[in-house]
Amino acid sequence: MDILTYFSSLNPLNLLSSLPGNIAQGIIWGIMALGVFITFRLLDFADMTVDGSFAAGGAVTVMLILAGVPAPVALLIAVAAGVLAGLVTGLLHTVFGIPGILAGILTQISLWSINLLVLSGANKAVNVDKYTLIVSLRNVSSSIITALIFVAVLICLLYWYFGTEQGSAIRATGANPHMAKAQGINIDTMKVLALCLSNGLVALSGGLMSQYQGFADIKMGQGSIVIGLAAVIIGEVLGEALLSKRMNFSIRLVFVVVGSVIYYLVIGLVMWLKMPTDLLKLLTAVIVAIFLAVPYLRAKSRNSFALAGKRGSRTNA
Repeated sequence: MDILTYFSSLNPLNLLSSLPGNIAQGIIWGIMALGVFITFRLLDFADMTVDGSFAAGGAVTVMLILAGVPAPVALLIAVAAGVLAGLVTGLLHTVFGIPGILAGILTQISLWSINLLVLSGANKAVNVDKYTLIVSLRNVSSSIITALIFVAVLICLLYWYFGTEQGSAIRATGANPHMAKAQGINIDTMKVLALCLSNGLVALSGGLMSQYQGFADIKMGQGSIVIGLAAVIIGEVLGEALLSKRMNFSIRLVFVVVGSVIYYLVIGLVMWLKMPTDLLKLLTAVIVAIFLAVPYLRAKSRNSFALAGKRGSRTNA
């Protein structure tokens, strides 16, 4: 009887009505996932700065808008703040020899205090009726279109940039730093550039998200790195399953954003099923673990079948 009551309380219309909002959030967070993709996949760098730079982007954007700065200008300054955060992490790693993951954690911890100072407290709201915002929860459909334009422009710019000599040097640094160094590439400079670019995108996403939800909060960046990794992994697994060898760099970037949207659709489904919100981070960890394991298990099974086939052919011979 309890189970029947539970299922009868689930209204499919509520799920459908929440889909546009989940899609809008997924696209905005997809910009952050593009930043994570640069460090995680291209640079092979575990950057923990993300949690702090996402909140920094939101804090800077909201405070500047409240001070009368137009939203686009505030967003550009927020991007600059993210670039600065990436620069600090890069210098801690390359100049002072601090391991990458620890350098990111140090910057992230520092940004917590800095964001508190910027916000003059734990959070700050921005009124959509008083200020002209780029995206807003009040107009979800318009926000989706705007976010898609941002994503399309960013993917085109990233595709172009990583095809240039400097972008290729960053990719070479992540793929094989020793070989890249032997080819005359300054790998420390490439790491710093990639970290600056990555955290600039993360801060851009934070700035858009703070406008969309109508406030910036000191905790809004918590778990960003996990969400970014989930988006990257889900997108890659889905893209490789659908396109296999046709997955070029531009399509991979598109699927990173698609992975972010799928992640938020899953979160929306979980909320609709009235599961405890305290379990969301556990669910995220499970999703990431599953999608990480799928390619490994698939490759392992293929190798096992291939090995068994070779043994069978030898036996028959």
